[in-house]
Amino acid sequence: MIRQDKLFIPACYILFLCCLTPLSSLALTIKMNTSKKIYGIPNSGWTAKEWNWGSAVGTGHDCALICRREYKSRSAREDLVSTLIGGNGPESFEEIKVILGLAWQRGRWDGSDGGPGGYREVLNEMAKAERYEIGEECDLLFVEDLKARYHLLNPGDADMDAMMTIDTRYLDVAKRKCSGLVLKSMGFIDGGL
Repeated sequence: MIRQDKLFIPACYILFLCCLTPLSSLALTIKMNTSKKIYGIPNSGWTAKEWNWGSAVGTGHDCALICRREYKSRSAREDLVSTLIGGNGPESFEEIKVILGLAWQRGRWDGSDGGPGGYREVLNEMAKAERYEIGEECDLLFVEDLKARYHLLNPGDADMDAMMTIDTRYLDVAKRKCSGLVLKSMGFIDGGL
């Protein structure tokens, strides 16, 4: 699977370049771009050094301001949750992670994050920018971690069944559905960020 945050150059293309260029002048540098652009803000994303999640300074704070403004109304939050549960939502999943991060941050104070062992643990992992950002398994780990804690939110039977039957073969859809169900069960629609 080719991921947007990684540069993929087939070996045959590199070999082709080497054959056309004398070795003495060949300078091939492959740089992996780990910073992302959320809400159009350069150097935003959990791996960006400018991110500083939880701080009043940094691109994380800038994104949080935009996110709070965008989901200020109940109708915007309701539309988002419905769209996510349907397997869709904002084009960039990074935006969804900001929404979740803010909801879990708030949930630490009002208990809506599932309490000890709940989603504050997922937020801590997101802030470390490793488990859900690095490696081919990061999306699957994210979905598994959301599913494993879902019972702590005391969802209704139908929502619990929906969460437990999410198909992880289609990870982009699975991440969105899990996120929508978590936000719904946390009371995001009425409570906001």
